[in-house]
Amino acid sequence: MAAAEPQAILTPTTSAAMFLTLTIHDGAEDDVRDVLSAINGLRRSVGFRIPEAGLTCVVGVGAAVWDRLFGRPRPAGLHPFRELNGSRHHAPATPGDLFFHLRADRLDLCFELAQLLTDRLDPYARVVDEVHGFRSFDERDLLGFVDGTENPDWPAAPAQVLIGDEDPEFAGGSYVVPQKYLHDLAGWNGLTVEEQERAFGRTKLNDVEFPDAEKAANAHLTLNTIVDENGDQHQIMRFNMPFGRVGAQEFGTYFIGYVRTPEVIEQMLENMFIGKPPGIYDRILDFSTAVTGNLFFVPTNDFLDDPPAPAAAAIPSAEEDTPASGDGSLGIGSLKGSGDESPTS
Repeated sequence: MAAAEPQAILTPTTSAAMFLTLTIHDGAEDDVRDVLSAINGLRRSVGFRIPEAGLTCVVGVGAAVWDRLFGRPRPAGLHPFRELNGSRHHAPATPGDLFFHLRADRLDLCFELAQLLTDRLDPYARVVDEVHGFRSFDERDLLGFVDGTENPDWPAAPAQVLIGDEDPEFAGGSYVVPQKYLHDLAGWNGLTVEEQERAFGRTKLNDVEFPDAEKAANAHLTLNTIVDENGDQHQIMRFNMPFGRVGAQEFGTYFIGYVRTPEVIEQMLENMFIGKPPGIYDRILDFSTAVTGNLFFVPTNDFLDDPPAPAAAAIPSAEEDTPASGDGSLGIGSLKGSGDESPTS
């Protein structure tokens, strides 16, 4: 049997993106499945007009709606986003059943496809969050630093991002964690360049990472490098985008990270918000506030094109929707039992 085709996760960065989060109305599951099965066709219809713009659409499904839409089995790592409350900063969990990540080198293509999708879904679901992202100069965020430097390179990227034999029913799928961060640019720009670089752990102008011995304990890179007991680094694939409204003084970064197991991003976020050790939180959070938080499973294209219907109604219990590790740890190598790189690096 041929391997299932992954969605278009491992594709080049683009100059524009749209991020849509929706909640599904009760009783609309059959209609939503019909729309999901048509998404790849809609994407081809829009993208065919300007193929060089590289239009893609990645679809994610949340834990709260998975059983209603598809029944069992459920992807092994799918559960609600883990809300975090640190000594000073909070990572909220916000509503979301479906997630669409649209990317292209032209925003009009993203907009056209988003309009088609929302028109189809309008009777059955509600958009609860929408963000239009843009490329800022040489892949920089609005804090002025290059974003995405630590993405895995080929040919290692698929092994970091795509599910393999550990969950064979869903091999070729992935997990995605999106969060919207709003920046206090006035406060951030009040720092010296040296203070900003210390907060990130790399230089601002030429994007060179500091040696480990020179990184601050609360630097972004210090807290967001995940290494297991064998010395292997676990990476994620980021496609973060700046967004904002100048008149409203709203400036932000939309973090979006794809990963083979959500435990990796969860450990990064715990390091950032709780601290490692607790209390030594990410300095950047003093100027960046998380306002949304979700976890979605990204099925393969084969699954989307012919989504299964549940054999019988099945609503997950609270216990079934919590992470499996009973000791509160993330269970990654040396992180087992710890209880305890970055979303935006």
